[in-house]
Amino acid sequence: MTLHCDIITLFPDLVQPVLGQSMLKRAQEKGLLETRVHNLRDYTEGRHLVADDTPYGGGAGMVMKAEPVFRAVEALRRQYGESEAGTSLRLLLPSPQGRPFTQRLAEEFRDERRRLVFVCGHYEGIDERVRLGLAPEEISIGDYVLTGGELPALVMIDAAVRLIPGVLGDPESAERDSFAESLLDYPHYTRPAELRGLAVPEVLLSGNHEAIRLWRRKEALRSTYRKRPDLLRDRSLSDEDRRLLEVIVDEEAKEASV
Repeated sequence: MTLHCDIITLFPDLVQPVLGQSMLKRAQEKGLLETRVHNLRDYTEGRHLVADDTPYGGGAGMVMKAEPVFRAVEALRRQYGESEAGTSLRLLLPSPQGRPFTQRLAEEFRDERRRLVFVCGHYEGIDERVRLGLAPEEISIGDYVLTGGELPALVMIDAAVRLIPGVLGDPESAERDSFAESLLDYPHYTRPAELRGLAVPEVLLSGNHEAIRLWRRKEALRSTYRKRPDLLRDRSLSDEDRRLLEVIVDEEAKEASV
């Protein structure tokens, strides 16, 4: 399984260093990730390589021109043999107006057989005719506005790539992550056993694997109950989870009353 990603951007130097580090670098070296970064200015006209202009109707800031984006996408379609039906590329536009990016969508990206093509906006935004003419999927990583779409694109690629078998050193790591099964992660500890008056929970030092498993499950449920109770409302709990959650609710109530 290889994830194929193309990033169309005005700032390739913002993207390349991240793709060349850590897990993303290792994934590419193993052939599990292929990335290609395309400079949008290569698809502009004139010697000044202008990719933006003032907005019609006035207002602050600049707007990215639509034509260079059309040319870049059309060039990729020719390069990858895209048909009129659009079967080889999945066009994505990072945008705060898009549907939320979730762990489930990361899993969908991981399994995607088409190339993921991220069109990264900048400045005040992209000429609306890009949305009208190319109909990209708009995806949001949160209810806030960033300078451009490069960082969201990297976030989405990172989230999807780490789910590919062989990318992480421990194949179970992704399965235990927060949101992997609609729960937040349990707390993690490492050496030393005591630090600045804070000790590692004794159960983790016990060597009792079943007790450790139950503690981790309980603490994952507790973290979710405290921080994201909405995730529990949408989840079908096992008998064990229900019993643990009952204990947690009782413990939390007692702690609150102290």
